[in-house]
Amino acid sequence: MSLQHSRGYQVVLAWFESKGLTPFVFQEETWQHIVQGHSGLVNAPTGCGKTFAVFLGSVINFINENPQEYKTRSGNRLQLLWITPLRALAKDIGRAMTEVVEELGLKWKIGIRNGDTEITEREKQKRQMPEVLIITPESLHLLLAQKNYPEIFKKLRTLAVDEWHELLGSKRGVQVELAVSRIAHLMETYHPASEKTFPLSVWGISATIGNLDQAQEVLLSPLLSKIHHPPVIVKALIDKRIDIESVLPEEIEKYPWAGHLGIKLVHKVIPIIEKSRTTLIFINTRGMSERWYQEILNVAPHLAGAVALHHGSIDRELRLWVEEALHSGKLKAVVCTASLDLGVDFRPVETVIQVGSPKGVARFLQRAGRSGHQPGEQSKIYFLPTHSLELVEAAALKTAMGLNFIESRDPMMLCFDVLIQYLGTLAIGEGFYPDPLFEEIASTYCFRDITENEWNQILHFITEGGEALQQYDEFRKVEVISGLYKINGRRVAMRHRLHIGTIVSDAMMKVKFMSGGFIGVIEEYFISRLKPGDVFTLAGRNLEFVMIKEMTAIVKKSTARKAIVPSWNGGRMPLSANLGLMLRKKFNEAWLVAEGKMVPDVELRALKPLFELQQQLSHIPKEDELLIEQIETADGFHLFVYPFEGRLVHEAMAALLAFRISRITPITFSFAMNDYGFELLSDQPIPVDDSNVYELFSVNELSLDIQRSVNGAEMARRKFRDIAVIGGLIFQGYPGEHKKTRHLQSSAGLLFNVFSEYDPHNLLLRQAHHEVMEQQMEEGRLRNMLERVGKSRIVIVFPQRLTPFCFPLKVDSMREDLSSEKLEDRVKKMQQQLSKG
Repeated sequence: MSLQHSRGYQVVLAWFESKGLTPFVFQEETWQHIVQGHSGLVNAPTGCGKTFAVFLGSVINFINENPQEYKTRSGNRLQLLWITPLRALAKDIGRAMTEVVEELGLKWKIGIRNGDTEITEREKQKRQMPEVLIITPESLHLLLAQKNYPEIFKKLRTLAVDEWHELLGSKRGVQVELAVSRIAHLMETYHPASEKTFPLSVWGISATIGNLDQAQEVLLSPLLSKIHHPPVIVKALIDKRIDIESVLPEEIEKYPWAGHLGIKLVHKVIPIIEKSRTTLIFINTRGMSERWYQEILNVAPHLAGAVALHHGSIDRELRLWVEEALHSGKLKAVVCTASLDLGVDFRPVETVIQVGSPKGVARFLQRAGRSGHQPGEQSKIYFLPTHSLELVEAAALKTAMGLNFIESRDPMMLCFDVLIQYLGTLAIGEGFYPDPLFEEIASTYCFRDITENEWNQILHFITEGGEALQQYDEFRKVEVISGLYKINGRRVAMRHRLHIGTIVSDAMMKVKFMSGGFIGVIEEYFISRLKPGDVFTLAGRNLEFVMIKEMTAIVKKSTARKAIVPSWNGGRMPLSANLGLMLRKKFNEAWLVAEGKMVPDVELRALKPLFELQQQLSHIPKEDELLIEQIETADGFHLFVYPFEGRLVHEAMAALLAFRISRITPITFSFAMNDYGFELLSDQPIPVDDSNVYELFSVNELSLDIQRSVNGAEMARRKFRDIAVIGGLIFQGYPGEHKKTRHLQSSAGLLFNVFSEYDPHNLLLRQAHHEVMEQQMEEGRLRNMLERVGKSRIVIVFPQRLTPFCFPLKVDSMREDLSSEKLEDRVKKMQQQLSKG
């Protein structure tokens, strides 16, 4: 059917015209494909109407099928399943959809289902599903654990996966792949193969990433053998204008160090907040967002009540209030973390401030798109450095965005822990027969390479506990009755339902006032270090720790001026490979600046004093060079190396280099690393020179040397904890009585030892070692770096004192031993001494 002549299109077009709007070409293109029953991926910049591209396609379909009665038909069962990664997105998407169906006069209901959904609402959905259900991956798997769940999807026409670029490359993305494979299989059983089009249209909605074709293949892999028309990628050819402005400090520190500069530029942020209707201030960590919120109010007390704080550990009610207040324009600014990264449609947001490097081009683009979050509007983003060298990253980001040089998201492969959880989910619901299910699972991208032997190992594991755990009844969860694999034990089923999901975080502890008010949550390890009377910051308040009672931290308000800022795990993001490459290219220009030449980037020109000093004392590495500085100080002998490859690669490289040097001579080191380089420190001279340096940075025997250089077994043991939790080997406790992290770790450690000794080929054990190499050690990226270094010129210099490049690394190595105040005093003294020298 031609879209333009369809009743549904005419109705939707009239609605657009009533608003004084015209659909974008990419929206109409998507509607045409949906009307024809095709599947695909919609790619558009943030704030350009991706949601309406798929949602209105589903509406048009419904009106076309019911041209006379589309306004009177109700109880149409589930028509559109909308998967979203964030609970915060659901409410906003639901609001936008509800507005449309009401204005079109449809009798559709829009439902939301996630961890926040009330039991009464879930029961109502059970009795009658809404026409649109907005759901998280975890809640979708909970639906698959219900009896008679196939009935839910019987009339389903469209399945949309929002923010697919965020889910891809994570275990939540694998959950989505498995759910799509299940629903696609159900559709095949409901509709004969003789039908001209497959009855289900599956669409991913994605911002721009480097591997869009692969992203589409990962999502639609289970459909490829079923659909008659090849999947499509619909791109919005909209030039979203982004204006990036760096906030430059009055004076450039020649000896920079991480973290301190940003907060000192707060006085430059206040005018930006005041001249904008609404501003989002993105901070990379929850701890720093607390400090920034306090500092803004200290400097500009008149903004009290107009500025709010938003991050994942703040009480849900307070977060929702902030989101609503931002949406309605009551707030002037919100200090936030990645909790507001994704596509929540905050219409009034005019300006975004990024504090510190976002460490990736895609993330910066996503955050920039939060401003001018409407089609046709320009995005305005300010970059505020937390130390002066980050201005080079600002210049690199600008160039990368101009070239559309955006990171890829690599899909995860053979996640056996997610598969084991999924089999338990199906076994609770209707049960499964292994042979047809094996074909279904092998149709997903993640499990395309699964072997029959691995499949049989997994079946043996869920029914008998595998080779190592056969003696323990608690691991024999699934029973086989007449070939049907089923969980019949109510206790096993309940425990499984409680832990469906793949987000494994450290144990969180609720924080409450003595009077009973709930403030938020904080990681158990942080609370465990506090003594009664200690003051810390949460949700923008100073709180005095009183005691722990029933897994809750009891606190009272404090008027103390100084407070400990909590440090949440996982706060530091490593530099992406794309941004690292652009950074190395920018140092070609930095060298020109030091020589007194003119360059286009204002950020590089501002850094002229720093570059001149670096060149005078040492060297500025060009793109095809690796700089190594050897410096002797009172602390010992330092070796500084600058690959510009990100913290994780540098951590692995430091351990690898230390191991390889120790084979030349017995020597011990301490390490420090940041996103630009790493330091090895020893009490004796470090034998690295032109005669051996290329061999030390060789790719030869890399995997073996990594295993020898780090405690690979210990890292795999810690990684195994998460895998064991996802795979259901460890029960985290009932709500409100979570086991302590150390107890989980000891349970996981015990299982790790048992598998290592009695079942060394165990798939979960293999997965733990693989994830350490791929995710923590970034072996692939480390290998690429070493290959690049092998073709580069390695420049070894011997400066007489610390240089601008090595100074941040030297400061990082002192952080462990000094409080923040003492560190700042010590750094100032060092800067003064170096400036005199």
